[in-house]
Amino acid sequence: MTFSTGNTLPTDLPVDPAEALALATRVLDEVTPRFIEGVGAPGVQEKGSRNDFATELDLELERRISDALREGTGLEVHGEEFGGPPVNEGTLWVVDPIDGTANYSLGIPTAGILLSLVHESQPVLGLTWLPMLGLRFTSVAGGPLRENDEIVSALPDVSMRDVALGLGSLNTGGRTTYPPAYRREVFERLTVHAARTRKFGSTGVDLSFVASGRLSAAVSFGNFAWDNAAGASHIRAAGGVVTDLAGEPWSVESQSMLAAGSRAHAEVLDTVTQLGDPSNFFEAGRRRATPEPESPRPWLEEGR
Repeated sequence: MTFSTGNTLPTDLPVDPAEALALATRVLDEVTPRFIEGVGAPGVQEKGSRNDFATELDLELERRISDALREGTGLEVHGEEFGGPPVNEGTLWVVDPIDGTANYSLGIPTAGILLSLVHESQPVLGLTWLPMLGLRFTSVAGGPLRENDEIVSALPDVSMRDVALGLGSLNTGGRTTYPPAYRREVFERLTVHAARTRKFGSTGVDLSFVASGRLSAAVSFGNFAWDNAAGASHIRAAGGVVTDLAGEPWSVESQSMLAAGSRAHAEVLDTVTQLGDPSNFFEAGRRRATPEPESPRPWLEEGR
């Protein structure tokens, strides 16, 4: 199978990519002390049915980052907390001010700031700041990937049986593209076949660790551009493959992500596709033979 990597720097960007990356780097460096100062901040704002929350720091950091980027580049910003223009149109910044908010509130160090410049549904710049781990990742379409300003070597062609694999959230509302029962089945299959699995509670950490060779692959069941775009940029810059769980080339409109070097990607994709249609899963380890009526106990589907 041939994949479109989306890893070529466009010639029609409305900003100079080097200047935009330099500005974005300064902006994230400037807000990093505030990020560190706020570690342990409690959640204060519920996010509807997503079983998620924001801290006051999420809101403050997104405002500061967005204002600086708009002023410095003239481009609009789409953020996790305040939204913005459609992420699949034109050129804009996409920001997650605190990725891994639950970790952040608990003082767990796997949390960070994610930022990407998206052009026509594909990231062309990616920045992942993990202040509590002392790590900063930057990438440009076409390469290179840098970790703490040092160029990272191209991804080694490892097997998922050689290096740990990262997994995203297994619990979410029942009426999603990837219901909890399907996610758990994926987890169980990969636990058997992979060297080991890890759950860091942060998509940004998972994807940065794949790009830098710390993980063999990462599976994300989420479809939010602010979670996935920066990491997609990093992995492509390092020579990896980024698709959805059906094996289709990834864009900000994709409903999931599978990111890895070519060998591990093929192995994980084969394992996942053997499970069939995710909508057939309604209970861990079981498949729906025929469509079922509305559940009389919806709380079970919401993972309560």
